[in-house]
Amino acid sequence: MSLILFFAILLDRLLGDPPNWPHPVRLIGWGITQTESLIRKSKMNLKVGGVMLVITILTGVLVIISGLRVILPPLLFYGVSVYLFYTCLAARCLADEANRIHRSLEQGDLPEARKWLGMIVGRDTEGLSEPEVTRGVVETVSENTVDGVLAPLFYMLIGVPWGLSLELGMLYKAVNTLDSMVGYLHPRYKDIGFASAKLDDLLNFLPARLGSVLMIISGFFLKLDVRNGWAIFVRDRLNHKSPNSGHPEAAIAGLLGVKLGGANRYFGEVVEKPTIGDEKVVLNRSHIKASIRVMYLSEWLVWGIGFILLLLGGQF
Repeated sequence: MSLILFFAILLDRLLGDPPNWPHPVRLIGWGITQTESLIRKSKMNLKVGGVMLVITILTGVLVIISGLRVILPPLLFYGVSVYLFYTCLAARCLADEANRIHRSLEQGDLPEARKWLGMIVGRDTEGLSEPEVTRGVVETVSENTVDGVLAPLFYMLIGVPWGLSLELGMLYKAVNTLDSMVGYLHPRYKDIGFASAKLDDLLNFLPARLGSVLMIISGFFLKLDVRNGWAIFVRDRLNHKSPNSGHPEAAIAGLLGVKLGGANRYFGEVVEKPTIGDEKVVLNRSHIKASIRVMYLSEWLVWGIGFILLLLGGQF
């Protein structure tokens, strides 16, 4: 199983997320949109509807995986599993999006950089300065290093002893997609997205903390400021409205010696967030590249530690 995950990581690194390829997250997203529409039309209590939304989507994921196990020959199911594992990982996709913004900034095209940033963040990006765009990218890469890379890998690894790697990886991905689509504090979503947001917080509790420590360890190999990374992680990891997002952001802020957080605009409303880190250096384009390197190395550290533990436990 560890070799399957190794190939999944390689596929993600080599292929990313080709837009025309079938992707389970798009199917999950379609299911969320359709189910949310039905719930709203039913006029039921939206918090109750939000629970029903979670149950419906997660049940659908399990039914589809169980169906694939039954109808596909073992060898074909093995191949499909590798593909599904690969689609659970978003490192290359995240790196591509961040690099695209980096290139726009490098070319002096700030409006283009704002546009691309708006594709990967929930905040409003119109009128952002170059440092604000850079901050948005670094925050997104650091947060999604956990959400999009380390956490799904974590759940796939812990599912190995029970033969549930695929189920746990896809269930995590479904919850994360639910949170990204409806888990907002905006009045339209705060009730229907409440269950999704809380479940996502719960599932990310351990990955956010363990993953952030591994991000700091990655900084050692990348010759970043590990001592400051740990100090800021300990000091500022709770300086975030999310119970989990502050951990990887604090790790990155400390490693890079920059300040993250502060004011953002969502749906036209300014939201003040606590700051994370100290401004030892001014945020610049090089920090985007550095955050990507931390993400990739952290991913391989998780796999390597998982490989060793599975090997010792006879689960290779």
